[in-house]
Amino acid sequence: MNLRKNLINSFKVLMLSSMVLASSQNLFAQDTSGKLPKHDQIEEQYTWNLKDIYKSEDLWEKDFANVEKTLPEYQKFVGKVGKSAKDLYELLKFDEKISITMDKLSLYAGLARDLDLGNSKYLALADRVSALSSKVASAGSFIRPELVAIPKTTLEKYFSEMKELQIYKQMFDNLYRTQSHTLSPELENVLALASPLMESPANTFSLFTGADIQYPTIIGENNKGEVKLSAGRYTAGLYSTDRAYRERVYRGFYKPYMEYENTLLSSFTGNIKALMFNAKARKYKSSREASLDPNNVPLSVYDNLVNTVNANLKVLHRWCDLKKKILKLDDFHAYDTYVTLFPSVKKTYPYSAGKELVIKSLQPLGAEYQKALNLAFDSRWIDVYETENKRSGAYSSDDAYGVHPYVLLNYNDELSDVFTLAHEMGHNMHSYFTVTTQPFPYANYSIFVAEVASTANEAFLLDYLIQNASTKEEKLALIEKELNKITTTFFRQTRFAEFEQFVSEQMEAGVALTPEFLTKSYMDMYQKYWGPSMITDKEEGYTWARIPHFYYNFYVYQYATSYAASQAIFEKIKKEGQPAIDKFLTFLKSGSSKYPIEVLKDAGVDMNSPEPIIAVVDRMNQLMDEMEKLLNEK
Repeated sequence: MNLRKNLINSFKVLMLSSMVLASSQNLFAQDTSGKLPKHDQIEEQYTWNLKDIYKSEDLWEKDFANVEKTLPEYQKFVGKVGKSAKDLYELLKFDEKISITMDKLSLYAGLARDLDLGNSKYLALADRVSALSSKVASAGSFIRPELVAIPKTTLEKYFSEMKELQIYKQMFDNLYRTQSHTLSPELENVLALASPLMESPANTFSLFTGADIQYPTIIGENNKGEVKLSAGRYTAGLYSTDRAYRERVYRGFYKPYMEYENTLLSSFTGNIKALMFNAKARKYKSSREASLDPNNVPLSVYDNLVNTVNANLKVLHRWCDLKKKILKLDDFHAYDTYVTLFPSVKKTYPYSAGKELVIKSLQPLGAEYQKALNLAFDSRWIDVYETENKRSGAYSSDDAYGVHPYVLLNYNDELSDVFTLAHEMGHNMHSYFTVTTQPFPYANYSIFVAEVASTANEAFLLDYLIQNASTKEEKLALIEKELNKITTTFFRQTRFAEFEQFVSEQMEAGVALTPEFLTKSYMDMYQKYWGPSMITDKEEGYTWARIPHFYYNFYVYQYATSYAASQAIFEKIKKEGQPAIDKFLTFLKSGSSKYPIEVLKDAGVDMNSPEPIIAVVDRMNQLMDEMEKLLNEK
């Protein structure tokens, strides 16, 4: 049982927020036939050095065998965990040793697999680790119940008797904090057995929207040919400068969601019912409270975000008016919100250039950050290019204690790839500073703060690009990019969070959720956010039926809070310099040694305050001021 990840509920996950499917193959990686190269054909400097985890696969096998051999030793601790300080300490250190080895085994197998998803050898390695993880979890399943059973007074006595135990105080505080929501072993087992049933609505939605749903065929861009719609073509189509095509894409894409509203209603409401069941079983007042409590995030943080955004929606209304004016439209619809205002600006960014841009843009973070960043770039922590059977998208790897994190890219020389690089290096540096600073129990960080470092990096990169733009048009395009980022990452995710809260509270109050009720409710909320210049079509109301985030268990608000926190940190570093840098580095190094709200406070950001939310609003107004100024220049 990995106490660090399972007790604290504050873990590092693979961050796929910047995952994109490339619209074309990597020019660097193509051979003359247009095929992607195999991974071993890429220059070594652009590939991972997995020997930093294991020098040889024989050593991996040795560790694997040692864990299997050692598992029966868990039995010697059964019934003895709380008997004495010595017994408790020995159990914790034994479990840590197993967990550290399992993390290394998992990291190596997972990374090797992702480089070639067609390689059966590494697929088998990953499957073996997964199976072994289940055995470890089973062998250590007695630990949590026995830990919870230790009286606090007894634990305090153990802390005074053995100073080595004191490092675990925060871990035990979190354990006892959730004690009232921990059920008897029998009931916990019932909830575990019910878990597949509770996941069924989300699985049904995923399968239906990912495999079964059929999108219509529409007339193509500029009335040329025909296009069968898909999720990817929908996203790409909304960026088209052909407005009639955008509208066809938009209305066509929503058509099956409207046709299958009752099927989708079943999965949507089924998911809410599953959350309500879990909340009631664990004695929480609401599904929202049950979802936020594992990370010890108070409901006031969620409320502060939604309420402060609602009080400042005029900034989004202004952006709507400005886009409508620049596009010279008589009316403005949802399918007009993504199209670029400055389509003539196009540049390519080879990886070497993109890397230098990231390094230069992050110089304001100081010498210590730069040293770690250059270490990552120079030591093959990054697998850069798309190759045959390589996993798509981008991520910064899960942590393994004593090993640096890795970054996977599928770099394609686009500006978006440069931002993905900056984003993932933010995760990478956060993990690196955490793992090299904290002891094992706290060498991870809560998902509540997981996107702060990554989006802060994006803010520095965008600011650098804007300040160094070579033409007015390029500067305008970059300003638009940041405005769109605020719109999608901050306002859109807050709107999702507000809608998720609304429908959950309605069902908890006994209101019947019908397609008509959900559609009208979302339309009203969308209209409220975008303001009087927006014409909200009925199709937009069916967003409730197609967004997977509504199955993520009150997760999406964290996109907005992380973005707000990162922008506040960005502004503080620009204004204050080294004192703010020192606070940011403290944040990066804190891991889960404190609760996430407190960790952010150490960085100078209080997410219970309207200040970081208003900072985003102010930044958006500043950007629009600059855009209008540039547009008015002759």
